[in-house]
This record gives sequence, structure tokens and C-alpha cells, in this order.
Amino acid sequence: MYEKVCPIMPSRDFDVTEVFYGKLGFQTWFRQDNQYLLLSRDSVELHFFHKPDHDPATCDHGAYLRPGDVDAVSAEIAALGLGGDTGFPRFIPVEDKPWGMREAAVLDPDGNLLRIGQEIA
Repeated sequence: MYEKVCPIMPSRDFDVTEVFYGKLGFQTWFRQDNQYLLLSRDSVELHFFHKPDHDPATCDHGAYLRPGDVDAVSAEIAALGLGGDTGFPRFIPVEDKPWGMREAAVLDPDGNLLRIGQEIA
């Protein structure tokens, strides 16, 4: 059966995407210029297709990551200083959500949303 899901998200500029996700600990696994980019960290793969005319403000792409310790991941990302309360990129620190998850969020330079969460015990 299924063992993994890998989101496919837009990138206006693969160089910018690689640098941004490199700060988050992702490494380039495959790159075909102006076509496709694969990044990975631990068991997570993020795939990107080249879309130079993409508008981050209207982006509806994203992924949900489920680490073992969302607080540790949030602290790691917070230390990077990825942006303010608006615009792109942006980081939203971890907090408890009413739907029973403890979540943080990252919006990358292209507006792709990474929600990072775990169930509240």
C-alpha cells in the first residue's frame, strides 16, 4: 500500500526555492532546470514545478508535515528569522488549534503553505 505522499508545488525560481528550503534543512535530490526540483529532509520529499508567472498572493498549494516534536521544529524555524507577520516568506509559531492539533506554519517565497503539526495529547 501507500508509504509516502509528496506534494508538488510551484516555484518561480528554483535558485530561490533551494536557498529557502536549504535554511529549513532540505537538500536538493534532483533538479532539472526550468522543469522540476525535488528536495528532501529525513523522510519528507517536496517536489516543485517551474512556474515563473506564479503569484504568491493567490497560491493554493501546500503540504502538512507531521514531525515527532512540533515544538522543536517550531523553535528551529523561529531561530531562522524567516520574515514578518505578512508577506512572503512568513513563519507562524506553534500554537494549539481548536481542532486538536498543535501547529506551526511556514509560507515560502512562492506562497506555498507548510503546516507543521501533531495531535494534542
